[in-house]
Amino acid sequence: MRVIGLTGGIASGKSTVSAWLRQWGAHIVDADAISRETTKKGGQGYLAVKARFGQDMLRPDGELDRRKLGGIVFADEGKRRELEGILHPIVIEETKREMELARAQGCAVCVLDVPLLFESGMERLCDETWVVYVPRQEQLRRVMARDGLTEQQAQARIDSQMPLSEKLARADRAVDNSGSMERTREQLRALWEELA
Repeated sequence: MRVIGLTGGIASGKSTVSAWLRQWGAHIVDADAISRETTKKGGQGYLAVKARFGQDMLRPDGELDRRKLGGIVFADEGKRRELEGILHPIVIEETKREMELARAQGCAVCVLDVPLLFESGMERLCDETWVVYVPRQEQLRRVMARDGLTEQQAQARIDSQMPLSEKLARADRAVDNSGSMERTREQLRALWEELA
């Protein structure tokens, strides 16, 4: 089984690329989905985050207030690193478990869809890494529009990740998502066909 690590900056279009790869037959392991699942009420991540950040991080229904937690960790690098220190090991273990299931099912290509692929060290699980990118101004515009954030809040989220220039330097392949959807799809299809 070939393992591709797929990453990119926030709002770079990685989810769209991941969806196309799924359509073409790749088994997708989605780190964000794993993180959301473990931080649901009662989950391993939820309990650890609640223990560290307190009851103030909970909504009235007892679930994590992700928006409030995000406001805190994206404004304080130390707190963000603490949160990552809690969640990354949980996400990595579940990712490995899902990879083994994919291998057992005979999957030819497994894609690890991981926003913090290099930051978390998960590139070590991959045969090669692909990064999806857009220019920073486009990234900023998309984050503000998608998440309803101010420019300052959007900048903080972008700056919390490894710079795209560094991700590009470390990745084996790059997908430029600054043009049309058709152009992005063509680039991706060419990479996919190289795997066959």
